Amino acid sequence: MSVVGSDMPGHERDDALHSFTDKWRARWPEWAVAQVFVPATQRPIALAWASLLQELTDAAWGGSDARPGEAKLAWWGEELQGWAQGRRRHPLGTNLQRQPAPWAQLASALPSLRDSRERPRDSEEAVAALQPFARAAAATEAVLFEGPFDAAIPAVTASLLHARLAHMGEPAVPLGLLAVAGESGPLSAWGRELLAQWPVTAGARPRRVWSALARQRLARGDAALPLPPWATLLAAWRGARS
Repeated sequence: MSVVGSDMPGHERDDALHSFTDKWRARWPEWAVAQVFVPATQRPIALAWASLLQELTDAAWGGSDARPGEAKLAWWGEELQGWAQGRRRHPLGTNLQRQPAPWAQLASALPSLRDSRERPRDSEEAVAALQPFARAAAATEAVLFEGPFDAAIPAVTASLLHARLAHMGEPAVPLGLLAVAGESGPLSAWGRELLAQWPVTAGARPRRVWSALARQRLARGDAALPLPPWATLLAAWRGARS
């Protein structure tokens, strides 16, 4: 995996950082509207953190061959351990590495994220597979955004399951639903099950907004389809207030 050194000229570091945050924005264009409900001081960190989560989950779940993603996650494990020790190579570290978050804990949870690529038997197994990583991510958000830890765990888990469905499609659906989905199709059945179990509490403000957007995508029937501006505004407002 190519890396960008911290001794690059400022404009090159900014361009490199934007290349990663723009990938997340492309998948979540709702952020252009929804970010107004997040304090301005938190927005750069929120954008970098969301982009980091996307890099990690794309590595875990992307492609027909798991080996390139496994190599990327191994690299990220070393990078996050470096962040914990005051070093950084990746551009996303520009906004994140100096934050006193539990980067080593997040690195230690990456193997569980890697293993979550396997199709779960049912919803309980799907949730359980993501718990180590969800807990580490929630602990990180508790520091980054000065929010609650316990309340964020179910919301992070739900958002990860949504992201897995949006990214992987049918392979994300538990085995048990493949046989009972019927005419509605397994994707719709799994989306409805996720929606029915969606947590009420969601942690800090950025997580509440992200959770509300993901939930509304599921409610509209397509985990990967961005919301129109009016639906984004309403969902983000409700999430920020919850």
